[in-house]
Amino acid sequence: MLKIRRVYVVVILCVTVVVIGGTWLVLDQQQPDSQPAYSLGQVKRGDLASSVSATGTLNPVITVQVGSQVSGTIQILLADFNTRVKKGDLIAQIEPSLFKAKLAEAQANLQSALATRDKAKVGVLDAQRQLKRVQGLQKQNLVSESDVDAARFAYEVAVVEHKVKIAEAAQAKAARDREKLNLDYTSIFAPIDGVVISRDVDVGQTVAASLQAPTLFTIAQNLTKMQIETDVDEAFIGSIREQQTVEFTVFAYQNRTFKGNVAQVRLNPKVEAGVVKYNCIIYVGNNDGALKPGMTATVTIEVERRENVLKVPNAALRFVPDWPPQQLKTLRSKIKPNTGFVWLPSETGLKPLEVMVGIVGEKESEISGEGINEGLQVAMPPKSENGKRKRRFGLSLF
Repeated sequence: MLKIRRVYVVVILCVTVVVIGGTWLVLDQQQPDSQPAYSLGQVKRGDLASSVSATGTLNPVITVQVGSQVSGTIQILLADFNTRVKKGDLIAQIEPSLFKAKLAEAQANLQSALATRDKAKVGVLDAQRQLKRVQGLQKQNLVSESDVDAARFAYEVAVVEHKVKIAEAAQAKAARDREKLNLDYTSIFAPIDGVVISRDVDVGQTVAASLQAPTLFTIAQNLTKMQIETDVDEAFIGSIREQQTVEFTVFAYQNRTFKGNVAQVRLNPKVEAGVVKYNCIIYVGNNDGALKPGMTATVTIEVERRENVLKVPNAALRFVPDWPPQQLKTLRSKIKPNTGFVWLPSETGLKPLEVMVGIVGEKESEISGEGINEGLQVAMPPKSENGKRKRRFGLSLF
C-alpha cells in the first residue's frame, strides 16, 4: 500500500508540472511582444566620404642592406642598432692579414713579370742587331740566304715573345689590382646617410661571400619619411588613385590618427587564398619619430567625398519589415542598379519609398529621390539590449 501511495504522489506531481508548463507557454504566446518592430532614424544633410579599408606595414622609404664582398672574420664593429651614420663612415672591419699577404704576393708576381717583359725587350733589340749584321754581310756575299732567314726568324720570335711577356705583365698587374681591391673591401663603409635599424653580425663571426654577399647591416636613409605597403582587394582597386588622402592608426597609439597620401598603385598582382590583391604604397610623414619600422597600420583610403548631401544610416537601407515573403519578393524585383528602399512610418504601417543610392560611407549612405528631404523619418532595425530578448513571463528553464 505504501508503494502504491508513493506512485500516486509522483504521478500527481508530474501532472501538475505539465499543466503549469502548458499554461505558461499559452500565456507567453498570447502575450503581445513588447519589443518594437522597428526604430526610427532620420535623413540628415552633411558631408559624406567613401573609403576603402586595409592593413599594411610601415617601412622606411629607402632601405639599404650593407653586405661584404669578401669572406673573413669580423674584426671591428663601429656601428650598432640605432646608430646614426653618414655616407663614407667606417662601420665594420674584416680581419685583413690574409688579404695583405695575397696583395704582397701579387705585387711580387707583378715585379717578376715586369722584369721578364724587360728581358724580352732586350732580346728583341739583340735579335734586331743580329739581323742587321747578317743583312750587311749578305751584301758583301759573306753569308748565305739561309743565314739571313734564320736571323729574321729569330728576330720575329723575339718580338712575339716580347708581346707575350707584355701580356703576362698586364695579367699580373690586374691580379695585383684585384688583391688590392679585395683588401679595400675588408673595410665596410656606410653607403648613405641614415640610421642603422638592423645589425646581423658580431665581432669574431665569420662571413662567407662565396655565393652571395652576406648582410651585415640594414640602414634606413630617413625615418622622418616612411611608407606603408598595403594590399587592396581587386574589387576596390579601381577606385584607388595617386594622391588620395589616407588616414591610419597603429596599435601603439590607438587614440591618434595619422595621415598620408597614396603614392603608387603597383601593377604586380598577388593571389592570396584565391583573392587577387594589388600592392599600394602610401607615403606618410614621421617628423616626431613616433612611427617605427614594422608597425602594423590600419589604413582608411578616402576614395570619394561629397559635401552637403542627404544621407541616412546604412541600417535604414538594410532594414526589411515583417511582410509576407511573396510581397517582399515582388518588391525586390523592382530594385534597379544604384537604387534601394527606405521605409516610412504611417498610420497604416510602413510604406516603401524607392531612392537613388550615391556614395556609401562607413556608417551612412547618400540618398536622393522624390519625397526625400532633410528631417524625414525612416524605419530602422529595432534597438535591443545587448541583442537579447527579455522574458516576459515565468521562469527560465534553461
